[in-house]
Amino acid sequence: MTFTGQDHAMMARALQLAEHALFTTTPNPRVGCVIVRDGAIVGEGWHHQAGTPHAEVHALAMAGEAARGATAYVTLEPCSHHGRTPPCADALVRAGVGRVIAAMGDPNPKVNGQGMARLAEAGVATALGLLEPEARALNKGFLSRIERGRPWVTVKTASSLDGKTALSNGQSQWLTGPEARRDVHALRARSCAVLTGSGTVIADDPQLTVREVVTTRQPQRVVVDGALRTAPDAKIYDTSVAPTWLATAVADPARHAPYVGRGVKVVVLPAADGRVDLAALLQTLAGAGVGELMVEAGAGLNGALLAAGLVDEFRLYYAMSLVGHRAQGLFDRPELTRLADQTRLKLLDCRPVGADLRLSCLLEAAS
Repeated sequence: MTFTGQDHAMMARALQLAEHALFTTTPNPRVGCVIVRDGAIVGEGWHHQAGTPHAEVHALAMAGEAARGATAYVTLEPCSHHGRTPPCADALVRAGVGRVIAAMGDPNPKVNGQGMARLAEAGVATALGLLEPEARALNKGFLSRIERGRPWVTVKTASSLDGKTALSNGQSQWLTGPEARRDVHALRARSCAVLTGSGTVIADDPQLTVREVVTTRQPQRVVVDGALRTAPDAKIYDTSVAPTWLATAVADPARHAPYVGRGVKVVVLPAADGRVDLAALLQTLAGAGVGELMVEAGAGLNGALLAAGLVDEFRLYYAMSLVGHRAQGLFDRPELTRLADQTRLKLLDCRPVGADLRLSCLLEAAS
């Protein structure tokens, strides 16, 4: 189907609306809807939070009778099943909408084409694929969880220009400036969970909460601690602030007890080498609704995730400074003997953030 300039503009508006829920819809997708009649917007809305009315319902309520014969632009195929809310496909049919254009289909097995089919059966004209890449990017975590059974993994690093995250004595605060740190908090806020390792908890005692931007939801925290080296009274285990998972290879319930007593969810996932099985951990998190997983860790865990093929994206912050080759690096990787074996990245975005530089990159395999 050929889409018009107006079609593109209205879907772009629907995507803009969906972004309002960037921090709030987990584990549901971010969805926007615009209803247009005679070239004018008569209704619009977005899905605010899981368990609340979907984008189409908000848009139809605003449109009222003007929805009859109108075109609905929605960033994701309307749902066709009863969950915590009724099917949106049925609501569109009842409202008498004449045409529905969706940016993309919904891969959720409970929908997966059934929403568009229900509309077509009711005589509603349908079309798919308008601004689909933009819609997929907005919901990369939801799609990864449904299609691959694991979250979309973004590794965040902050370093000097020569790629060092801390001095050899461990001092790391602060390489980057306040604007970069605020940007990091925005990435945390859109993430379902933040993953870190035992070394970071021991060295920095971080909270890994969102404090620099406004959010109504804190991401879950996940600590990878194969040998249970972290102190149970570490800040990250304060579950009154945000939920925390602890992934370990230690199966002894007595050793879990101090963490469990603080409300921490302990999962035992040993790998053959006695460490935590990272692939199994990501599958477990996806099963719990985690779609976007942000990694704020040291070189060891960063390198292990990369080696296991579990990284999709990098958010790299560079301070305009040099600290020397003896300082700590970004990724613990085996030494290469051939340049042909280097890890290749695809640059998505490069921009200044305050006095620092931010790069967003995909692994070539994920692009």
